[in-house]
Amino acid sequence: MAQAAGPLVIFDCDGVLVDSEPVSVRVLVDALGRRGLSMDEAEAYRRFLGRSLGTVTKTMREEFGIEADDAFLEEMRRDLYARFRTDLQPIRGIADALDGLDIRRCVASSSQPERIRLSLTLTGLIDKLEPNIFSASMVERGKPAPDLFLHAANEMGADPADCIVIEDSPAGIEAGHRAGMTVFAFVGGSHATVPGYRERIDALSPEVVFDAMPDLLHLVRKHIEGRSGSLSRQA
Repeated sequence: MAQAAGPLVIFDCDGVLVDSEPVSVRVLVDALGRRGLSMDEAEAYRRFLGRSLGTVTKTMREEFGIEADDAFLEEMRRDLYARFRTDLQPIRGIADALDGLDIRRCVASSSQPERIRLSLTLTGLIDKLEPNIFSASMVERGKPAPDLFLHAANEMGADPADCIVIEDSPAGIEAGHRAGMTVFAFVGGSHATVPGYRERIDALSPEVVFDAMPDLLHLVRKHIEGRSGSLSRQA
């Protein structure tokens, strides 16, 4: 696809648009417990935060000998969606941030398309982001590989160098950097208090770290203005 002029903001979904990580991890820990594996939430976050379903099931099989067969996945999906319908909330301030963002945007999430759209529908965000929603199921390798972000940029006609990725997970931050994009780490989700989380984020050196979504507009504009100034000086 031909590249379009101007920046693109690429949003992760879980933990950035919707405050879903605590619900998702609790459901996963419970599902693993039913298969005989005791894992606390802190370890589940460390191993699985921001990872695609394929990566999660591969880890379960190779490291713990648990086969995530169709029955396992369907049970977990049913449990998760039921919890989403009662508990899922948007990240505070995200609706206003999206309304005020006068820059092209899209979603690039490790989750399956059905789950992404359910999450955004339940939280009232779907109309602000459709139809530009991309899933790890659309590429060969999930995060921390750069494939998904590069796919999103290509579909949106954007140069990776002009993309700003909004991520909350170490895997997503690594993927954004490997794609040659600027990464803003959002650390305002409910899971930000998990021990070691902030240290893992800071160790990856995202260009910006912020914890209040209303700050996003200022931060994006500041970055774009600074980049424009830098390019002008180089010309």
